[in-house]
Amino acid sequence: MLIGQREPAWRASAYHDGKEVELGASDFAGRWHVLYFYPLDFTFVCPTEINGFERLSGDFAAENIAVVGVSTDSYFSHRAWFEDEKTFPDGVTHPVLADTSHAVSRAFGVLKEDQGVAYRATVVIDDNGIVRSVSINDLDAGRSPAETLRTVQALMSGGLCGADWRKGEAFAA
Repeated sequence: MLIGQREPAWRASAYHDGKEVELGASDFAGRWHVLYFYPLDFTFVCPTEINGFERLSGDFAAENIAVVGVSTDSYFSHRAWFEDEKTFPDGVTHPVLADTSHAVSRAFGVLKEDQGVAYRATVVIDDNGIVRSVSINDLDAGRSPAETLRTVQALMSGGLCGADWRKGEAFAA
């Protein structure tokens, strides 16, 4: 279980704003960040999630929360897919790791070894580098980026936040 543990060390190549960059956990030190893992490029469910995180990128940024996608596909696969304007009409402005070695997916315990792909997992890391939330779905079920944002806001609030709590609402008594 990763909850309450220090974020595993990781470093990988990433697609970011049309370029290949190297990113690692240390690049997000002192900042809340979300890693969302997905299995493969050029699939049906994945673009719904990526576009969802992209639509909320301003909301995440307003909270100073970095969002990083992770899949086991290569930078070249990411570039070819993300530059398809029909699939990604708003583009993809947040970084997406190319975890071709599977090291990042393994470090977070979300690699489906028999297929060599990541499960649909979401990991929230706080500004002290501590894992605060982990959610893992099987390959067929997408997740809600809006719920990820709500969860991070609840964790950042420092109060007791019930189901469906929204930022700005009173805390539980």
